[in-house]
Amino acid sequence: MSINWYPGHMHKAQKEIKKRLPQVDMFIEILDARIPYSSENPMLAEIRGNTPCLKILNKTDLADEADTKVWQAYLEEHKNTKTLALNLQQPNKSEQIFSLCRKLVPTKGSIISPITCLITGIPNVGKSTLINTLAGRTIAKTGNEPAVTQTQQRIDLGNNIILFDTPGLLWPKVENQDSGYRLAITGAIKDTAIEYDDIAYYCADYFLKYHPDVLIQRYSLEEKPRDATALLEAVGRKRGALVSGGRIDLNKTSAIFIHDFRSGVLGATTLETPAMIELEIAKTDEKKADKAALKTARKKRWKKNKK
Repeated sequence: MSINWYPGHMHKAQKEIKKRLPQVDMFIEILDARIPYSSENPMLAEIRGNTPCLKILNKTDLADEADTKVWQAYLEEHKNTKTLALNLQQPNKSEQIFSLCRKLVPTKGSIISPITCLITGIPNVGKSTLINTLAGRTIAKTGNEPAVTQTQQRIDLGNNIILFDTPGLLWPKVENQDSGYRLAITGAIKDTAIEYDDIAYYCADYFLKYHPDVLIQRYSLEEKPRDATALLEAVGRKRGALVSGGRIDLNKTSAIFIHDFRSGVLGATTLETPAMIELEIAKTDEKKADKAALKTARKKRWKKNKK
């Protein structure tokens, strides 16, 4: 999959986070509950080290509840890490978040020594909405388009907790190609940087493999389509996404299908599990090792031919 990464400010933001690190007691990282691994920034893990971290799995209303619990247990195996499943449509959970912050940093939280938190999250994960909820007023600009927050800002939440906001960060290269697709499907990447039909095929394959009954019910199909092409053609016919000659408008159909997923019309669905990710990481590591070996072999040949 080819993605044109848009965040030109990424390196600057990374530099700002590193600069702020000595003043920070803990991190709050907002994850998309549908893709907890793919929405977790690998650069942040390197920067953070053992600094305490509260990982908030947001958009749980769109994710599978059982899978969310599995992810919480998996993430909390890591040192100095707590999790919270959150749906921003729910009643205010600010007090629960403040309580978890105090548990992670028990030595601070007074007027003299407030807890300083750095809040991060990929674009379109609901970070700005959460900040406004915690602050009890509109502080951060919100929107469905990625890359709304541009600069760091300091926010006094009261309760002896200070929050530093950061721009929504995407990293320059996604090693795991499956993660790239999932980020695109959930809307973390600007739609202008992706091809709808490409990600729709990936999403269709996933649903055909794991949730075929959902597709049959949603699109009133008589049977499970044989493949992604047959599914998207059926969706296009059902929704009237046609061009001259009665042919399917693939781009329009793909956009409809992806929108159905993002809006939760296809049900509360998690696109990855820890077991699935472990296999993908092993596969990605193998590919990287093969690539490195090939590069080394080329260098050896080049040096040999040079002599």
